[in-house]
Amino acid sequence: MGDMSNSDFYAKNQRNEDNHAAGFGCSVMELRSLMELRGPEAVVKLQEDYTGVEGLCKRLKTSPTEGLAGDKNDLDKRKEIYGENLIPPKKPKTFLQLVWEALQDVTLIILELAALISLGLSFYHPPGETCGAAGGGVEDEGEADAGWIEGAAILLSVVCVVLVTAFNDWSKEKQFRGLQSRIEQEQKFQVVRGSQVIQLPVSDILVGDIAQIKYGDLLPADGVLIQGNDLKIDESSLTGESDHVKKCVEKDPMLLSGTHVMEGSGRMLVTAVGVNSQTGIIMTLLGAGPEEEEKKEKKVKKQDGAAAMEMQPLKSAEGGESDEKEKKKVSGSKKEKSVLQGKLTKLAVQIGKAGLLMSAVTVIILVLYFAIDNFVLQKNPWMPECTPIYIQYFVKFFIIGVTVLVVAVPEGLPLAVTISLAYSVKKMMKDNNLVRHLDACETMGNATAICSDKTGTLTTNRMTAVQFYIGDMHYKEIPDPGALSPKSLDLLVNSISINSAYTTKILPPDKEGGLPKQVGNKTECGLLGLVIDLKRDYQPIRNQIPEDKLYKVYTFNSVRKSMSTVIKLSDGSFRMYSKGASEIVLKKCSHILNEVGESRVFRPRDKDEMVKKVIEPMACEGLRTICVAYRDFSGDPEPSWDDESNILNDLTAISVVGIEDPVRPEVPDAILKCQRAGITVRMVTGDNINTARAIAIKCGIIHPGEDFLCIDGKEFNRRIRNEKGEVEQERIDKVWPKLRVLARSSPTDKHTLVKGIIDSTATDQRQVVAVTGDGTNDGPALKKADVGFAMGIAGTDVAKEASDIILTDDNFSSIVKAVMWGRNVYDSISKFLQFQLTVNVVAVIVAFTGACITQDSPLKAVQMLWVNLIMDTFASLALATEPPTESLLMRKPYGRNKPLISSTMTKNILGHGVYQLIIIFTLLFAGEKIFDIDSGRNAPLHAPPSEHYTIIFNTFVMMQLFNEINARKIHGERNVFDGIFRNPIFCTIVFGTFAMQIVIVQFGGKPFSCQPLNLEKWMWCVFLGLGELVWGQVIASVPNSKLRFLRRAGQLTRKDELPEEDTNDDNDEIDHAERELRRGQILWFRGLNRIQTQIRVVNAFRSSLYEGLEKPDSRSSIHNFMTQPEFRIEDSTPNIPLIDDTDDDSARRRKFSSQPSSPNKNNNAINSGINLTIDTSKSAASSGPASPLHSLETSL
Repeated sequence: MGDMSNSDFYAKNQRNEDNHAAGFGCSVMELRSLMELRGPEAVVKLQEDYTGVEGLCKRLKTSPTEGLAGDKNDLDKRKEIYGENLIPPKKPKTFLQLVWEALQDVTLIILELAALISLGLSFYHPPGETCGAAGGGVEDEGEADAGWIEGAAILLSVVCVVLVTAFNDWSKEKQFRGLQSRIEQEQKFQVVRGSQVIQLPVSDILVGDIAQIKYGDLLPADGVLIQGNDLKIDESSLTGESDHVKKCVEKDPMLLSGTHVMEGSGRMLVTAVGVNSQTGIIMTLLGAGPEEEEKKEKKVKKQDGAAAMEMQPLKSAEGGESDEKEKKKVSGSKKEKSVLQGKLTKLAVQIGKAGLLMSAVTVIILVLYFAIDNFVLQKNPWMPECTPIYIQYFVKFFIIGVTVLVVAVPEGLPLAVTISLAYSVKKMMKDNNLVRHLDACETMGNATAICSDKTGTLTTNRMTAVQFYIGDMHYKEIPDPGALSPKSLDLLVNSISINSAYTTKILPPDKEGGLPKQVGNKTECGLLGLVIDLKRDYQPIRNQIPEDKLYKVYTFNSVRKSMSTVIKLSDGSFRMYSKGASEIVLKKCSHILNEVGESRVFRPRDKDEMVKKVIEPMACEGLRTICVAYRDFSGDPEPSWDDESNILNDLTAISVVGIEDPVRPEVPDAILKCQRAGITVRMVTGDNINTARAIAIKCGIIHPGEDFLCIDGKEFNRRIRNEKGEVEQERIDKVWPKLRVLARSSPTDKHTLVKGIIDSTATDQRQVVAVTGDGTNDGPALKKADVGFAMGIAGTDVAKEASDIILTDDNFSSIVKAVMWGRNVYDSISKFLQFQLTVNVVAVIVAFTGACITQDSPLKAVQMLWVNLIMDTFASLALATEPPTESLLMRKPYGRNKPLISSTMTKNILGHGVYQLIIIFTLLFAGEKIFDIDSGRNAPLHAPPSEHYTIIFNTFVMMQLFNEINARKIHGERNVFDGIFRNPIFCTIVFGTFAMQIVIVQFGGKPFSCQPLNLEKWMWCVFLGLGELVWGQVIASVPNSKLRFLRRAGQLTRKDELPEEDTNDDNDEIDHAERELRRGQILWFRGLNRIQTQIRVVNAFRSSLYEGLEKPDSRSSIHNFMTQPEFRIEDSTPNIPLIDDTDDDSARRRKFSSQPSSPNKNNNAINSGINLTIDTSKSAASSGPASPLHSLETSL
């Protein structure tokens, strides 16, 4: 059914309309029309047509308590009639479509046209020998027949490039689909079948199933509520209304697929699945049948992006590029372009412009040279019959120009990124990271802060009760039940058994001698474990009072921080059991049980003592403290249950339980790695502050004696809000740098903290924040963060929806792996860039100068295309799939503003470029003498290929091959072979390219303009190529500090084209930069005024005067030091450093001395020292007539 188009689907439904005889009491259409009603209308319709939900269950042949029997025939019949819970996926793009898309590349189109023209003209022979030198030599060789080969060869190479691109796209799409289906299989839902609660994959849910819904679920199908406790639904994905809708059987029992359960729990009868559910209907409108799909898609995508986005989990086999893009569109508002993509786009645009310029100049020079040579110097007349010959020359020049352009444009860049990301994502699966958004993987490499939950991420999430306080006694371990008063014990056991979700259970272990399995809410499991430890059983109590007998349930939420359940006793009165965070529940207690189980008054000073003697000692051992309490109400008059503040008050405390959740053994090590890698880990938890601090010390988030903050939500809000209660960025900036633990925090606090850190300008780099979350209420924080991690096991669907990466094992150490992979992606791209740019620079210069001096490019069009193929496609595969090493975690994050091309890389690119150019030009102008062969220069139009030019081409390719090995290291390491065999793809590609090169040179002949070479000449080519490796060692020995100009070079990649990019991208950043600038100008003037007053005062003391002048000097020197690529501040205004913080120079210096030495291993910290001194003198000298310094001197 997966591929059945929607039209068939409806036809099938129509057929089913008639056959009520199929045995069910209602058809698809009846159910569909029922689900379109809301609120009271729906209740009326249910009563009139079906006599309520029970009647509907009868017609659908299901039991509200036991669910479907699970009989295979029955299930198949339901599938047949009501459909499956799948939405038929869009067909993936076929290979041919991808080929067609790859052909849309402008440069390729130009090349194809030029090749076709050249092909057409090559068949034209002018009459007679009248065209002078222009036609000269064509006929002589009898080679004219072979003229068509070049055009054909170009077409062929274009075909190759296109096929390779299409294949890459295709495999990428395939991976996306695999990923998508992986995400879908992860999603399961609790359903009752045969009176057993089981977890079913969402796609297996059928009409008639009874589904158990709870806080945090994303509803997988439409249904009618059978029984609910305090249920609130967020229907914004369907209706756009952000308010939560209260659902109850009497007023509004309609539940719709794709909506989120924000509070409460309940059971629903599934009435519509897949294409017939409300979201399915919207999706079908979006897809609108395969034929009109293309037309409508464009229109609809704009409007319904949001709905489509919400629908993600329902798409069964859906996925693929298209909706990956769709997701990107929808989440576009959430995140700016990923750091790397931003930098690469800028770079590619720049290189493209440079290439275009070069190719245009090449063509113009060639054409002018030809024209002047032929028509001016040799005074040949322009003959009509020779026109095609001339045109053929012009076309040849044009082809050379286009080829220069093709080589110059690094179309391999996007490819390298995609390959690298796709490869990482695939491998990250094995490291328990399920990546939902590709760019998250790379952003993770730049992370500077991680805000992590405590429970389940840093701890094992296996709760066990280890201490408790009952009847005025504090037991350090669980006592024998005989030691407790029977009355207190009964109350405790009843309270825990009834006042917890009935889906929470403790099951026997899977393996003999293993730990019992905990299902459901882990804290409740800890409490149920306590009941079992006290030799009692919770199940009989639950059987006696089943879930539908519970009179009222106040479910747990982040505001209440407690859960309460009301039951009606046999005498008509009510009893409410309550449990929750101990300090919160104890505040509401007015009585407490004594040692014999009688209640006595609980005074405020008793509370304080209790907190000091019981709760704090427990919390300091890292235990989570839960208070269990109850309250009795009279049945007459019945209390007003909606008045929560009065109901949840005046309680009687039964006991305080200390629950332990041990730290995961691998976490302290992982956190240490993060800190080494320059990432600050902060713990944000709902637990009490002492518990949080104890766990943070165990994990190594805080070390005794450090300067750090551990505060709770109240204190945090007090510090960051002004008198009006608004959050102020300046105040947050005072708190977050030292904050390590935020306890008793609400989801809004978490969101505020993340937003505060991201928007902060306190540090010179914008912080990149990763956040982990599992609860529904973590959604906003996960969305706001640069990378959101959701928990795969404990996480709710809502959290997973909002996240970028799902941790399938809920383990913090997997985050560290994500950081490693992220950094690896960044480094892979840099390696590729270093390689690619060397080839680009050399090929373009060779083609250009060759064209200018010898009127012909030494590297022919087809050869250039082959080089381009090696460089772009193969190299991106080889270098983008390097596996990560631990050493990646030994350096600080690069940060958002570090240029892509570091000074070491610039040094390598220029160094290798120089080597290659010297070799090639030597071969070009002296090669015929060295090898004693005919010169290949100034050959006529269709001359046969020469050995001379073949040697140049071959040497060029050999140098690229060996340079590819050099490119494996970008931080100036010496051993370029380190770990080379861990990357089989790399070895395969290097050897493969070498083999292909032999074939091309020996057998390429005319199409590749190659003449076979003998062994000796081959040896020379390989030897010159090997020189690259030796030369690489020479380059590595030159310290960066000697090459001052490199800093400027590294910077060029930034300033040039910033304005155009930034204006469209992120206006806010510009405003913020302008604000900075204005603030800066004020500071600058203030600084000047200050200096002038100083000068007036100390006019007598000439020496101090020089100090006064010294100040701005050192300032500008620091500015020069700051422009080193490593320390670039704030993208959009390259010169901010000059004016930030101007008042306090010494602070400025302190700030830098504390700055970590740069990520580059060639100790820039040292050079920067040299830099400071040199620059001071320079800038003093440079205070030209216009500079403020100069005017100041003159005023003196």
